[in-house]
Amino acid sequence: MEKKEVEQHPLGFFLPENTKLLMLGSFPPPLARWSMNFYYPNIQNDMWRILGLIFYHNKEYFLETKKAFSEEKAKAFCREKGIGIGDTAMEVIRLKGNASDNFLQVVTPLNPAEVLAKIPACEAIVVTGQKAMDTLIAMLPPVEEPKVGSYSRFTLLDRVFRLYRMPSSSRAYPKPLEEKAAAYKVMFEELNIS
Repeated sequence: MEKKEVEQHPLGFFLPENTKLLMLGSFPPPLARWSMNFYYPNIQNDMWRILGLIFYHNKEYFLETKKAFSEEKAKAFCREKGIGIGDTAMEVIRLKGNASDNFLQVVTPLNPAEVLAKIPACEAIVVTGQKAMDTLIAMLPPVEEPKVGSYSRFTLLDRVFRLYRMPSSSRAYPKPLEEKAAAYKVMFEELNIS
C-alpha cells in the first residue's frame, strides 16, 4: 500500500493587530488550484464573492481577472475590517489528492489558545465547513456545536468567544451564493463589522 505524504500548511495565519473575527477553514486546496497566494485561493470557491456581495454589493469586487482573485484587495479588506484568517489543520494527508474535506486526514490540528493569545481583540471564531468545525471543536474546551448560521459561546484564556458556523463557501455546498451571503451578513452585523 502506497504511503501518503504529510502536507504542511503552506500559509501562516493572517492576523491583523485589530483582529475581531478569526475565520477558519480546513486546509488550502492543492497549489495547482490557487489563483492567489492567500486564503480561499481557488477561483471556484465563493468566499471572496460572498464578502464582495456583503461589503461592496459586488460579487466580483475581489477579482483581479476572470481567473484570479486579488491578494492585495483581500489582505487590505481583512486589515480594514479586523478579520484574521487561518485553518484548523496545520498538517494533513490528502487521501485522494484533491481539495475535498471528505478526503482530508488531519495529522496536526491548530492550537487555538496559541493563536487566540496573539489576537487580544478577537471576540469570535467562524468556521466555514464541517471538517473545520470537527477539527476545532476537538481542540476547544467543551462547547456546543452551533447550527449552520448561528453561534454558541466558549471560554478560553479567561475570555468568552462566540463560535459561529457558517455555510461552506465551497460550490460543493448546494446553496445559492445570495443565500450564503445572507447568513454571513447576519454574523457581521452581530459583530458590528461593517
